[in-house]
Amino acid sequence: MPIVAQSTETTDWVSRFADEVIEESERRAPGAKTSGADAPVVVVASGLSPSGPIHLGNLREVMTPHLVADEIRRRGHQVRHLISWDDYDRYRKVPAGVPGVDESWAEHIGKPLTSVPAPKGSPHPNWAEHFKAAMVESLAALGVEFDGISQTEQYTSGTYREQILHAMRHRADIDAILAQYRTKKAPAKKQQQKPVDEAELEAAEGSGAAAEDDGSSGSAGYFPYKPYCGNCEKDLTTVTSYDDDSTELTYSCTACGFSETVRLSEFNRGKLVWKVDWPMRWAYEGVIFEPSGVDHSSPGSSFQVGGQIVGIFGGKQPIGPMYAFVGISGMAKMSSSKGGVPTPADALKIMEPQLLRWLYARRRPNQSFKIAFDQEIQRLYDEWDRLDAKVADGSALPADAAAHSRAVRTASGELPRTPRPLPYRTLASVADITAGHEDQALRILSDLDPANPLGSLDEARPRYDKAEAWINTHVPADQRTIVRDEPDAELLKSLDEQAQQSLRLLLDGLAANWSLDGLTHLVYGVPKVQAGFSADATPKELPPEIKTAQRSFFALLYQLLVSRETGPRLPTLLLAVGQERVRHLLGA
Repeated sequence: MPIVAQSTETTDWVSRFADEVIEESERRAPGAKTSGADAPVVVVASGLSPSGPIHLGNLREVMTPHLVADEIRRRGHQVRHLISWDDYDRYRKVPAGVPGVDESWAEHIGKPLTSVPAPKGSPHPNWAEHFKAAMVESLAALGVEFDGISQTEQYTSGTYREQILHAMRHRADIDAILAQYRTKKAPAKKQQQKPVDEAELEAAEGSGAAAEDDGSSGSAGYFPYKPYCGNCEKDLTTVTSYDDDSTELTYSCTACGFSETVRLSEFNRGKLVWKVDWPMRWAYEGVIFEPSGVDHSSPGSSFQVGGQIVGIFGGKQPIGPMYAFVGISGMAKMSSSKGGVPTPADALKIMEPQLLRWLYARRRPNQSFKIAFDQEIQRLYDEWDRLDAKVADGSALPADAAAHSRAVRTASGELPRTPRPLPYRTLASVADITAGHEDQALRILSDLDPANPLGSLDEARPRYDKAEAWINTHVPADQRTIVRDEPDAELLKSLDEQAQQSLRLLLDGLAANWSLDGLTHLVYGVPKVQAGFSADATPKELPPEIKTAQRSFFALLYQLLVSRETGPRLPTLLLAVGQERVRHLLGA
């Protein structure tokens, strides 16, 4: 019985890819059961290099197949999401700005990432495990289920031995494929939309002094395999001879001068070059879906060449989109080879997992987008909360509702969420003003809705903690809110009658309007009343100069309360300062 690709009620990009993957699965296993324990497992894959901080651009490599896998799982199919940790790649260079790392790490360049010491002070046994750990923790928080595969373990245990010997027997065929691209003139370099991943960069720059981008070539011929030196552990090696019958391989190291002859049928200290390694894994794991970065779309890139080489291993190239650049608002452009770049862990310090999942789910893979670490995060949260409300009342568009569903839950269930999701910008303002005093924060947040006050700050968590972290780590000191201790006597004395009247109207209405909605109505209403209109008058009923009067009134209040012309939303600020102190600072 053929697999029928059943879409959900929406036509979002995730559902469309799930349809294609299920159809491809049926083509590869015709007649197989569509569900049940003995049904074929649909394999999707991601690859990550723990060569440094794994950034938010790399996260797209995981989130794209995760969302597709989760949709397939929701439909009742068995699916396996592999994350291949490329921890047997060479250590290329010392990343800048990584805490606990200095120039002495340069002596390890050329070794496998798992043979490089972790940064000083790390609890992890090596470089790769140090950077993998942070990503694994973030993926758990994001609800991403996966099977992790260490390429160090795969290669050093001999798991790929038959594949390696097969590649060596067919090295002439592999070389012929690669030669099609070597002879072509390199295209003019275009501005990259996404930093090259570590494996692709290794392929582009070469793995050693005597290596080309796709294997060792020389008088002894082409070899798609590169040993790590038995003396210095580096991959600055050249294969000088190989015998197919005995599998005897001789190599020499240009770094330390060491050479030896080994039997490749017993030797586990080396790996296939990247452009051969990747398609070998597609065939070995039976990968059906795997996305790749835009850099893989060029002629001669790993993905395109791999599409031909995979046939040598008896496999097929996965289907999958090229994904576009993920930008950052408020931080520098990302690069995995540098320290200090924003990682998923950095993002999860200031935003809930649902918001981060939504940012990846709502945009097609070929669409670029930005993740905000600056003031834009407040607008993103406002947009998210509006969508949340529309989903709740049934007014959200189908594609938007689908993206929301993928953000808040997986096939395994709902992600933990904040019980009382108060506006992020309000929480940020409160955290800013109270400077870590939780009792004050609870008082202010309870005043937002006196009819339904918070019983505990935990009801506003973890969103409150995220907003507080954002204020403390991403808002410059000169933009923080510091409430005055004493009234600005000179400014109060200089006010004209109209300004004085505006303050009296505000003070007279404080007690009766002491809630977020009440104070919002009050502060916007004072200039209306002064101009002879009702406080309830709508913008359409008012002349344009009312807006000017409101801006002047707001600027005056900010000056009197925080000695600036701008600040947190005034209703929130008034609640935070408290009635008694507001009256004191406004000259009552």
